Amino acid sequence: MPDVLLDVTGLRREFDLPGGLFRPKGSMVAVDDVSFRIHKGEAFGLVGESGSGKSTIGRIVARLTDPTSGSVTFDGRDWLGLKGQTLRAARQDVQMVFQSPYASLDPRWRVRDLLAEPLKACTDLKGGAILDRSVELLDQVGLDPAWLDRFPHQFSGGQRQRIAIARALAPGPKLLIADEPVSALDVSSQAQVLDLLRRIIREQGLSLLFISHDLSVVDHLCGTVGVLNRGQLVEWGPVDQVFRAPQTDYTRRLIAAIPGQRRRALQAAGPTAQDTIH
Repeated sequence: MPDVLLDVTGLRREFDLPGGLFRPKGSMVAVDDVSFRIHKGEAFGLVGESGSGKSTIGRIVARLTDPTSGSVTFDGRDWLGLKGQTLRAARQDVQMVFQSPYASLDPRWRVRDLLAEPLKACTDLKGGAILDRSVELLDQVGLDPAWLDRFPHQFSGGQRQRIAIARALAPGPKLLIADEPVSALDVSSQAQVLDLLRRIIREQGLSLLFISHDLSVVDHLCGTVGVLNRGQLVEWGPVDQVFRAPQTDYTRRLIAAIPGQRRRALQAAGPTAQDTIH
């Protein structure tokens, strides 16, 4: 289909387990025959408990680790087949925002350096043009451009995650992968970062792979959701359909585990056309 940006088919990832004195070497299947698609401009949520394989899938799509088998097509190209300089040039199209804004930013670098690095690596900008683009990026994520000379430790957790988002946006990606990007933040900062992501996706026409264990967060941001259980995709469809009329016992258990007030709000809400992306 022409509007499909990412097509994941039969993805499998096994990890070797070391043996012991009385235990032979073995393997663990983290991702087991997972297939899904993300369309251009779509926000796709991938949910599941810890250890379900969702972060492994994100890292495979970002080309940070390789699968054992399966295929990934990105924008019509064999994504897993790219090598060397071709891969380095293509990486700008897929950028990742990690869970911890405290670990993902080099504490020795000022904000201007953190933003300049991907601009130098992935664009033709130089000198003053890099500074102009850095100012624009900070403005896009709601931070004062006068803070370019500050270090990460001078910011709150929510502000640091905004810097991480600005850094991910710098190369001009087509797909943004956000791996639990608000789980380390307080409730107020969570809502602000989610609103920021929703606005950026809409305004820039990006696609989003949003990885989370929190179904209510995915409901707030995404139009489509896939539910992972022990490495397998057990349910996939529109958010309002999956969360309000789940087809599997596992999805129903995830919904039941949401704190009461948020669970009732999620189950009672209908499709939010003004908020849902794609």
